[in-house]
Amino acid sequence: MAFGHQREQGRRILLREIERRGPIPRIDLSHNTGISRATVTTVTAELLRDGLIQEIPRDSENAADLKRGRPRVDLKIAGAAHLVAGIKVSDRSVSLMLVDFEGTQLAELEVPFAKGPASSQELTDLIENALAQLTALYSKSIDDLSGVGVGLAGVVDAENGTVYWSPSLRERNINLRDILTHRLGVQTFLDNDANLVAMAEKTFGLGRDHSDFIVVTIESGVGMGIVLNGQIYRGTRGCGAEFGHTKVQLEGALCRCGQRGCLEAYVADYALVREAASVGFLDPDLPIENRVKRLLQAAKEGDPTAKTIVTRAGRMFAIGLANLVNVFDPQLIILAGEQMQFDHLYAQEVIEEMRKSIVQIDKPPPDVLIHRWDNLMWARGAAAYALDFVFDMAIRDVRDDLD
Repeated sequence: MAFGHQREQGRRILLREIERRGPIPRIDLSHNTGISRATVTTVTAELLRDGLIQEIPRDSENAADLKRGRPRVDLKIAGAAHLVAGIKVSDRSVSLMLVDFEGTQLAELEVPFAKGPASSQELTDLIENALAQLTALYSKSIDDLSGVGVGLAGVVDAENGTVYWSPSLRERNINLRDILTHRLGVQTFLDNDANLVAMAEKTFGLGRDHSDFIVVTIESGVGMGIVLNGQIYRGTRGCGAEFGHTKVQLEGALCRCGQRGCLEAYVADYALVREAASVGFLDPDLPIENRVKRLLQAAKEGDPTAKTIVTRAGRMFAIGLANLVNVFDPQLIILAGEQMQFDHLYAQEVIEEMRKSIVQIDKPPPDVLIHRWDNLMWARGAAAYALDFVFDMAIRDVRDDLD
């Protein structure tokens, strides 16, 4: 048992090293990982046999080696070994991305989801139909997938696949992961969408060179993903980091989660247009995104009502960011999402307000960077999340014998 576990761990280390560094020669794999050359030769032969990696000619070949008939090869992940889909569910659309085992994007799709909170049955139907369309773009089907990653807003327990509450669903306490896995016939992995943005930032975004950072997402709601020591932090119940539902006002504005005084109830788009509509400022028949744009434009042009609403949102957001800094002291805060097309939540006065409210020491505050993600990039984060699990499943399935 111990030997089998050790062998599997060796495969995992080497496959991950090939993923990170490939194309890479075997001798460098041994040097980088500390695994003996003999073991590297054996394990990579197993990975080659099972189609998880492939050999490719080295770019810079030594002329003497070629003359002696010993062409050198490097190892890389075999992209065709597995297909993985990532899905981002938002309040107005479902965005999908298809990637291969290397993480290379193969196809993308966005379908409307405009009816508001849906039943789990309706959402599952939509996801199944959209996945069929996505895979068909690459001349494949859902049956060809090895894994599906799904991110949606709300309180999500990634470990057990339960959505306790989401603005996209009418029901609460739904094990959406198992429902989707059963319907699709493909292992599905579920998480809060902000966590998947943090995963994407860590894998290929602004957080690549940071071990500790926080991503705050601002769309129709407010989310947060936390990376500590290079790992996503989810809390002991799997549903931590609910930044949008931290309290900034006692008995304050009503949040769509059902509680009062949440940060989201002051800075999210629905909160802004709700307050504007309450004073007769906006036409309620306009689409919400148009109402947000009109409100922010009016504030820029000096309208006193619009300025009051937007200024308060900025002050509330600054308080929330200061609380994050005081609690976590991160190296970096990344602001991402649809609302980053507007600057009212990261204007210089908002950042200065945050800096005035944090614990003052003789060191600079964390950097605050803006990343204007679109929904397809969120879907890529969901694909990266699923790909991690598919890597582990593929490693466990490698046979010990070399035929």
